[in-house]
Amino acid sequence: MAYTTIDNPELYFQVKTYTGTGSSLALTLDGDEDMQSDLIWLKSRSNTDYPYFQDSVRGVTKQLASNTNGAETSYTNGVTAFGTDGFTVDSSNWSNRSSGTFVAWCWKATGSTAANSNGTNITSTVDANTTAGFSIVSYDGTNTTSDTVGHGLSSLDFLIVKTRDETDSWCVKHKDLASGKDLRLDQTVAETDVVNDYSEGGLANLSGNTFGFLAGTDGNAYACNEASNEHIAYCFKGVQAFSKFGSYATNNNADGPYIFTGFSPAFVMLKVASGNTGGWDIYDNKRGFNPNEEVLQANASTAEASSDAIDLLSNGFKIRNTSGNQNGSGDTIIYMAFAEAPFVNSNGVPCNARW
Repeated sequence: MAYTTIDNPELYFQVKTYTGTGSSLALTLDGDEDMQSDLIWLKSRSNTDYPYFQDSVRGVTKQLASNTNGAETSYTNGVTAFGTDGFTVDSSNWSNRSSGTFVAWCWKATGSTAANSNGTNITSTVDANTTAGFSIVSYDGTNTTSDTVGHGLSSLDFLIVKTRDETDSWCVKHKDLASGKDLRLDQTVAETDVVNDYSEGGLANLSGNTFGFLAGTDGNAYACNEASNEHIAYCFKGVQAFSKFGSYATNNNADGPYIFTGFSPAFVMLKVASGNTGGWDIYDNKRGFNPNEEVLQANASTAEASSDAIDLLSNGFKIRNTSGNQNGSGDTIIYMAFAEAPFVNSNGVPCNARW
């Protein structure tokens, strides 16, 4: 029986926490193995600074905040280098405020790009790590909803897209969303019908080695395929015992649902898909112990809060709250999760139980 192809998840995903110095700071990841950070999602824990993405495809000076619809900004501060086992931050408050505390969620692609012509009328630039089921994709939009974009993986389970040049919301598509419905990373709304409710359009259902678009009420797909504008996409495919993208039904009970992932999670993000509105709640293995109450949100600049407990277990996670964000009444919650360790490695050896 093949339990996993990835015995050491730290080769492909790691969480880094640190305290700022207010001056240039080279950070080394904590794992036993070196891991190049090709995508860094960074957030201040102690202050109300934006959470933002930087990636090696766009380059170190290019930043996109996940809690706003704002266009890409170019700053010499922030992440200034992607290292072979970490990254360097300069003196800016949002990445290195003196005595402030921070967290960075880091993914490894390959560090190199290639042209991808799998799409229809769009040739994308792709850095794809097929082992880890992750790719970073850059492309120029066409505003033609029948066009598609190659992403370098065999299929997708979770997709995040942002236009770089315009003030358009982040488009999110998850495999368990209803057909024709999207989420917005910078908003708290539940899944929304793209064609009828978004003028700027969105993403079509996930299928095969490309992704496509839906026109909004004005007949355009500006949010994720605006003509002549640059776009960035972060693409994920579930890999057994390393990453999982799924959903669960709420029970509105403090003894909440248990979700089996097949690994001990290093990172879990939860979002109401249908039912209530709610933020994108993020937990990880470097902030807090079980019950883990240390929450940050992708859609908010707020500092870390202690609320809405969950347990990170050796083979999944369990909800320990009745929050409308995670366990209200009659809702469906989607999640994305990445491993600290597989529950059972490729030799059939189980991991230790979490604290």
